[in-house]
Amino acid sequence: MTDKATQIATLLAPTVRSLGVELLGVEYLPAPGSAVLRLYIDVPGEDAADERQVGIEDCEAVSREVSAQLDVEDPISGNYTLEVSSPGVDRPLFSPAQFARFAGERAKVTLKLPQDGRRRLQGTIVAVEGERIAFDVDGTPVEVGFDNIDKARLVPDWVALGLAPAQDKSGRDARPGKQAKNKPTGKRTNKTAAEKPSPAE
Repeated sequence: MTDKATQIATLLAPTVRSLGVELLGVEYLPAPGSAVLRLYIDVPGEDAADERQVGIEDCEAVSREVSAQLDVEDPISGNYTLEVSSPGVDRPLFSPAQFARFAGERAKVTLKLPQDGRRRLQGTIVAVEGERIAFDVDGTPVEVGFDNIDKARLVPDWVALGLAPAQDKSGRDARPGKQAKNKPTGKRTNKTAAEKPSPAE
C-alpha cells in the first residue's frame, strides 16, 4: 500500500472492526478531478471457519460509517469516490501475514523496483519469514522484500473453482468424454440449401 493508503487504513481499521468485519487493506488511486478510495473487507479469521461471507449489507454498513468518519477526519483533500468491496476470488494481499495465510497458492505480484530485471512475477507462495516472501516462479526460487511489493493478488484456480475446463498438456479439454466429442471426424455435417435434393428429384 502507498503511504496515504496505509495512513487511511490505520485510521479506519477500528471503525470497520466495530462492525464485525476486518479491513484487509486500502487502495488509494489519485486522479485529476476525483480520486478513488477502495476498501477491501472480509470476515474475521475466526468467522471464516463458519463459512460466513461478506455480504452487500456489510459493505453498505462499512460505507456509511466510514463516510461519516472521513468527513470528520478529512484525510483526503479534494473529491474522491469511496468503494467498499469483498476480496473476491482474486483476493488482493496487503501484508506478510496475508501472504503466509495463503502459502501454497499462486499470486501475481508487481514490484516497486525491478528485481532480477523484472517488475512483475507470478508464482506459488512458498514461505514467509518476517518481511521476506519466497515464491516458486516456474521452478525458480525468488525471494522478495515486502517493502518492494507494490501490488499483489491471488491467481484463482479456475479449474478447481469449476469455472474452466481442465486441460491436458496439449491444451485439449481433459474432462472425461470431452476429447472424443471435440475430435474432428472429417465428415461434413452441414449441407447448404443448394445441396439438398429437391422434391422433384
